[in-house]
Amino acid sequence: MTLAGIHRFPVKSCRGGAVDEALVEPWGLAGDRRWLVVDDDGVLMTAREHGRLLLVTPSIRPDGGLHLTSPDAPDLAVDVPSGDELVPVRVWRSELVAALASDEAAAWFSKIVGRAARLVYLDDPTRRHPNPEYARPTDYVSFADGYPLLLATAGSLAQLNDWIAAGPRAAEGPLPMIRFRPNVVIDGSAPWAEDGWRRLRIGDAEFRAVKGCDRCVMTMTDPDTATRGKEPIATLARYRNWDHATWFGMNLVPDTPGATIRVGDEVEVLDAVADPDGPPR
Repeated sequence: MTLAGIHRFPVKSCRGGAVDEALVEPWGLAGDRRWLVVDDDGVLMTAREHGRLLLVTPSIRPDGGLHLTSPDAPDLAVDVPSGDELVPVRVWRSELVAALASDEAAAWFSKIVGRAARLVYLDDPTRRHPNPEYARPTDYVSFADGYPLLLATAGSLAQLNDWIAAGPRAAEGPLPMIRFRPNVVIDGSAPWAEDGWRRLRIGDAEFRAVKGCDRCVMTMTDPDTATRGKEPIATLARYRNWDHATWFGMNLVPDTPGATIRVGDEVEVLDAVADPDGPPR
């Protein structure tokens, strides 16, 4: 098996980009989901409710700041906040503080989502931990939904697209991998083999595979147009439905932060469950 793709998403719920290599940090890939759009109460705002966030393209500048583009607003440069002003934010069940970005960034994102919004930066990623039911007290996570990295496999996507093609909504397929917003894409494995993986090595980096990823309506939104259909949730609900949720991908926690992964790296499964029972956990 090989590492076929690496993706990072600088601003949560905004467009990501492919890279040839990435440094693995304790809380995820360097540059991945360190920025977040929140409302006036500090609650995260995502493309689940604000689909046009998916049309925002953030690029990371050499100094760590952002260059933002969108069809809905002029380009904007955003500096990394100094951290002098920390504000409370809530990401699902996590409550923490983050550095508030500029007023210009707040106005820019408010125009995108059509209501008051602010941009914040996670200046200290050790403030947030993954779900302790599946992680260790020493594990950290950025502004990703729950875990440092998300893995998906080309084999599982091919199987899913075959199911969609044979179903009543074939016109919505085939779906690209970007719908699922993975950080790492693995090629050369059988469909759904990742359900049973528990530890793996990508190049020089080792990871725990701690929990499958239950998917939300955001996967039904076309990232190029922000229009919403029924797939892949409709098909996943037929074939990959456990605990009233649909599943695609596997969440990873780094065990060897500091390693750099590269497209083309060899992937080796170090520990696996032969026949996982129920959802991929």
